[in-house]
Amino acid sequence: MSTEDAPSLFDAAADAGGPIVDDPTRPLADRLRPRTLDDIVGQDHLLAADAPLGWMVATGRLASIILWGPPGCGKTTIARLLADRTGLVFEQVSATFSGVADLRKVFAAAARRREVGQGTLLFVDEIHRFNRAQQDSFLPYVEDGTVVLVGATTENPSFELNGALLSRCQVLVLHRLDDAALAELLSRAEALLGRRLPLTDGARRALLAMADGDGRYLLGMVEQVIGYADSQEPAATDDAAPPTGPTLAGAADLDEETLAAVVASRAPLYDKSSEEHYNLISALHKSMRGSDPDAALYWLARMLAGGEDPLYIARRLVRFASEDVGMADPGALQMTLAAWDTYERLGSPEGELAIAQAVVYLATAPKSISVYRALGRAMKLARRTGSLMPPAHILNAPTRLMKELGYGEGYQYDPETPEGFSGADYMPEGLPPREQRERLYEPTDHGHERRIRERLTYWEDLRAKLRAKE
Repeated sequence: MSTEDAPSLFDAAADAGGPIVDDPTRPLADRLRPRTLDDIVGQDHLLAADAPLGWMVATGRLASIILWGPPGCGKTTIARLLADRTGLVFEQVSATFSGVADLRKVFAAAARRREVGQGTLLFVDEIHRFNRAQQDSFLPYVEDGTVVLVGATTENPSFELNGALLSRCQVLVLHRLDDAALAELLSRAEALLGRRLPLTDGARRALLAMADGDGRYLLGMVEQVIGYADSQEPAATDDAAPPTGPTLAGAADLDEETLAAVVASRAPLYDKSSEEHYNLISALHKSMRGSDPDAALYWLARMLAGGEDPLYIARRLVRFASEDVGMADPGALQMTLAAWDTYERLGSPEGELAIAQAVVYLATAPKSISVYRALGRAMKLARRTGSLMPPAHILNAPTRLMKELGYGEGYQYDPETPEGFSGADYMPEGLPPREQRERLYEPTDHGHERRIRERLTYWEDLRAKLRAKE
């Protein structure tokens, strides 16, 4: 039998008990679970005919894979339908509730099936929750083909799965559902229910936004809207006219404000210990570095809405002020320290405004990494030169012996010189002459550093004149 002719799970159920009958007591997300791979929305980059899963199904040869994507994007459904289309027995375990003993039972059953020519697809939900020893238990069975492993994870496999397992699996990234995919799910829900949700156009758009890319959550909110609308229906009487019209009976369209009161908005995906934490702070940094205050404020808001500690953000802003703004705007460091102090004094939410002010300041400030580079060059030079002594003329001489050794001899107090600048060399002896040494600090022409560059150039010219006099 070709893969195109193979029955789906739902076809098999129909064969066993007649035509498929919708059970309104089941959750809407379960009632709308796709029956074929073609019904899955938002993942064409994996399921199209020329995409990785598309050609695996077409050839009937399914490799072990890791499905990495956010909640509600179809990982479990894809695994079930892949087993159906490739003729494999579907076994499912959850890393949250299962241990090695459960896995041994699955592997033993799969080995028995293999002896009679029947393959097994083992779907492991939340596979990242297995520790490394548990992950290692998969290796021999994946290696010899006893099971085709399909793991699902919301976490970055590079961090959460061991290298040996990753080398035996192909990682496929699922996308969060976009507005078009969510709108398609909403239309399917209305078709199944036989009625349009009582939402204004603005509320309909808000409902999709509140789902935040999670199809399962969207359908849960649809059920909440239905429950609210049904509760608003007038009590039925014997002589009441039957409800008419395409919307829910007796319910006026909900606007955005009413919708927000009826359904619980989905909290943004954010875990302070996960990859998303590092992704968003990176986005904030790069937006400020790229002088885009709007983007910087957006990523700041995303982190705050996700529950990030504002003091963590404040510390990162102080680092940015030194590393990325530097001497191009010395006030940046003062601004970020003030924002940190303000937040500690006021707390949330008032103190968050000071952090936002610092973010805008940094995003719009001139940028320079000259100090950052200069410190790196200085550290490299210090490691290379070892324990060279400072030149004697800049050493204090509190004792007679030190004076006799030449400490402090010839030192010039710069503020008392005619130009306020002596032109002395303060680097240790043993280094090449000043003219042949690498310049450690090279100021840019950005912001305040332009004046610093002019001042250093003036002093260099003055140093040359003073040496010529000598």
